[in-house]
Amino acid sequence: MMNVHAKEWPWPTAPDLPRREVDPIVLQIVEGTLNSIEAEIEYAIERTARSPMIREAHDYRVGLFDRYCRKLTGRSYSAMPNAVVRDFPPQTMQPGDVFLMNDTYLTEGSIGHLPDLCSTVPVFHEGEVVAYIQAFGHHDDIGGRVPGSMPGTATTVFEEGLAVPPIKFYAAGVRNEAVFTIIRRNTRVPDMLAADLDSEVQACLMGARRMAELFARFGRDTVEACFQAILDACRDTFRRELLPKIADGEYRWEDYVEHDGVTDPKLHKLALKLIKNGDRITLDFTGTDPQSSGPINWPADYAGGAFLIKWIAPIMRNLADTPERAAEIHVNEGVCEVFDVVFPPKGTLITPEWPAATNARSFVLLRCIGLLAGVVAQAAQGRMPADQETIRYTGFYGTDRNGKPFLSREVLGGGSGGRYYADGNDAIHIVPDSRNQPAEFTETRFPLLVEKLALRTDSGGAGKRRGGLGYDKHYRALVDCRTIVTADRVRLGCYGVNGGEAGKPFCVTIDIEGAPHDLGGLVDGEPVKAGAIVRVVTTGGGGWGDQLEREGEWVLRDVIEGKVSLEAAREDYGVVLLPTAGVEAFAIDAKATAALRQKLKAARQAEPPMINRGSGFEKMIRGEVKPWVRSG
Repeated sequence: MMNVHAKEWPWPTAPDLPRREVDPIVLQIVEGTLNSIEAEIEYAIERTARSPMIREAHDYRVGLFDRYCRKLTGRSYSAMPNAVVRDFPPQTMQPGDVFLMNDTYLTEGSIGHLPDLCSTVPVFHEGEVVAYIQAFGHHDDIGGRVPGSMPGTATTVFEEGLAVPPIKFYAAGVRNEAVFTIIRRNTRVPDMLAADLDSEVQACLMGARRMAELFARFGRDTVEACFQAILDACRDTFRRELLPKIADGEYRWEDYVEHDGVTDPKLHKLALKLIKNGDRITLDFTGTDPQSSGPINWPADYAGGAFLIKWIAPIMRNLADTPERAAEIHVNEGVCEVFDVVFPPKGTLITPEWPAATNARSFVLLRCIGLLAGVVAQAAQGRMPADQETIRYTGFYGTDRNGKPFLSREVLGGGSGGRYYADGNDAIHIVPDSRNQPAEFTETRFPLLVEKLALRTDSGGAGKRRGGLGYDKHYRALVDCRTIVTADRVRLGCYGVNGGEAGKPFCVTIDIEGAPHDLGGLVDGEPVKAGAIVRVVTTGGGGWGDQLEREGEWVLRDVIEGKVSLEAAREDYGVVLLPTAGVEAFAIDAKATAALRQKLKAARQAEPPMINRGSGFEKMIRGEVKPWVRSG
């Protein structure tokens, strides 16, 4: 077992010195400047990158760190510079150096799969390293067995593409052309990858200049005192505002991944015991299932789980007194002083041993958020949001009508979970600012037509506060090609909380002349004939609260907007709607609604559960599942 604070790390640790008082105005300027630098780097990448995955889908992240490798900004998750500092001590670095990495096992747990090439730039002040700037993007292809570098049937990392341990990519401003040549040679989209790398490197170098200007303006002592104050504020906010909402004690929960692409569908368990003791929380993952034969493993136990903590801790902001206050809480490295992590021995889903495949690690990565949300929901009277599954990759590859190879990748989100104060959001992605690929972009670059893009009616779990809706997107192939899918929650819906229902699961369907067939969640290359329709419907978020308590006017509005069908209004919400001649098209039959709701409540055999996994879970428990159709 491993504790996050249980060992000395091969990178500098912050000294335990008395905290300096800082001028609140200077602190506000420094914190605002950090946020501005982060946003400027992201904007520069968006404007100069070339690939659809980064430029259009916004699947990239930026991080700013102090000289102790502590993350300073809290807008979103990012990788970590720890592995770079481990292999290249700061005293050996010089201005203009840029480091590159993507190896899932040699990046201290901060890179989950090989498409995420990560650039790191040190920041200098008066000849010494004082900070680090980092950016990583999900690149369209880094080699491997399948276009897109995410083979759903991979059993080792060797099938997944080119692994790059931390290396010096630029030395004093001069690029290592041999390394650049090797990377270009190992991707199916060399020009696009080269342009993306240039974009990320130059954006990080620009960010390093901005950070150096901050040190030059206020001096090292003042800036570092502000850094410490920013980290302390995050730690203290968790201790003062959030942890008191959980009574001291032990709480348990488990969640599952339903398939690994290699073995027949089964429940791969992730276990969590939360121990609350005063101003600390221990997260114990003992009991998690062994590592998978397929690519769903996530090496999260490196660096004592620091990345894991920063990844899942933000869900606890939902314990804040108001939604407005929750939005104000930024989670940075300070949160690591609140949590301890206990990992099971090597060889589990979150402690896999090299060379276990990891390209679909998002399944486990997202389940860990749901794990913490589920265990805290039980400890906080259901105040946490219902579950969501808002990452899945779909795409096409083949040869276009001009005889040139093409690769189209897209990340589609889904609905977020209902909350005690509001419905879930529709068609969102867990990556901030991410978006679906515009139809015009797809149709001008690839032999595909986007025939439909809509919200998926009835996909959100029913509840007093409904789950958000997923996508309903249809593509028509104009040439013979193949489709690729990396998605979870194909049989298990996103769970509902505090009596809410589970959302609808994910599905990809190929329809050839009216003969549709559904695919599994990990597909390496299902043939698609020219003229066939490929339908992608993504997950709806789980519902929150008893659906029979949802305001009838809200159900009426959902029906008018097409988010809930007439049948679901009656069967799920007990709301009877009658057609009218007016603008609204329907009106509530109040008497019939009251009678129906009373009947539905009387028919219940028990009170709605705190957490509802949905019918898909029960079917898997009973073994009522069919093996995937293998493709490729």
